[in-house]
Amino acid sequence: MAGLSGAASKPAVRICLAGSGGGHVRQLLDLQPLWSQHDYFFVTEDTALGQTLSGAHRTYLVPHFAWGQARLGAPFRMLAAAARSLVQSAAIMFKERPGIVISTGAGAVFFAVLWAKLVGARVVIIESFARFEGPSLFGRLASPLADDLIVQSPKLQAAYPRAHVFDPMRMLDGKPPPKQALVFATVGATLPFNRLVESVAELNREGAIPERLVVQTGIGGAAPADLPVVETLPFDEVQALLRDASIVVCHGGTGSLITALREGCQVIAMPRLASRGEHYDDHQSEITSAFAQRGLILVANTVDELREAFVQARSRTPVMATSDPAALIEFLQGVVGALNRPKTSARVAPAA
Repeated sequence: MAGLSGAASKPAVRICLAGSGGGHVRQLLDLQPLWSQHDYFFVTEDTALGQTLSGAHRTYLVPHFAWGQARLGAPFRMLAAAARSLVQSAAIMFKERPGIVISTGAGAVFFAVLWAKLVGARVVIIESFARFEGPSLFGRLASPLADDLIVQSPKLQAAYPRAHVFDPMRMLDGKPPPKQALVFATVGATLPFNRLVESVAELNREGAIPERLVVQTGIGGAAPADLPVVETLPFDEVQALLRDASIVVCHGGTGSLITALREGCQVIAMPRLASRGEHYDDHQSEITSAFAQRGLILVANTVDELREAFVQARSRTPVMATSDPAALIEFLQGVVGALNRPKTSARVAPAA
């Protein structure tokens, strides 16, 4: 007698998570409830955070390049890195052939997104959380490739009318954790930031920083002889310092800001300025202004402002905040689920 037997296959789709160093890739890490249920891999820059990531996940490291390098006087270095990224990204995508690529930008992973589209992947572009007022260059270039476009500020819908809006910023209740008399100054994972390091060094020399001090300078950054400095740190060591530090002085990247706010640190931000050749544009000023308006951080652009910010930081109550991606994860689960719904295969049993 003939019979039917069927088995539902577990929904799984290969996900490429593409984000450059710092806050871009950290936001992808926040989406773990989504990607951990599937076959996934990361594409990111070869930074300390990228190296840490590669120790725990299948990770491909591509060269750092950004369009703004040309404005900072390094067009040939930018083109050389872009050419390497183009070739490496093609090799990665033809090897992995993801079903979907989820990218938070920026330039370093543009070719990964492009090649993923060409091999048939669904493309999800998440415009950087760093963009509150206007679109990024990566967003403008990559949005035509996107099957799904996501922004994290309602103001950006004017630039991206078809985008979905998910604002992840959430205040945290509860008492801040106990802290040590420790100041951690960090320039982030990618670029040196000599103005920040030298400002901290000046205040340290004049005795305005009595706390224990640790300074992370970036590769090739200023390293004053009288400061306890380190070029880079593994991400787990950064997290340990943030758990202990009462005050954090950092650049204006969202990854650095949110990571410190989660740990209940008093955060003083010094945004990188394009006019000083410290970044490719002034989006960090936009970020820090938005965070300061919410009462989350203090902002300093000069030594005098930094000195005053230290005084305020020691007297104000810490504010704890984080990015909560729950609504975004729910949306993306629907997108991924639609790509590979459980299928039932029917098999006719042989007659006896």
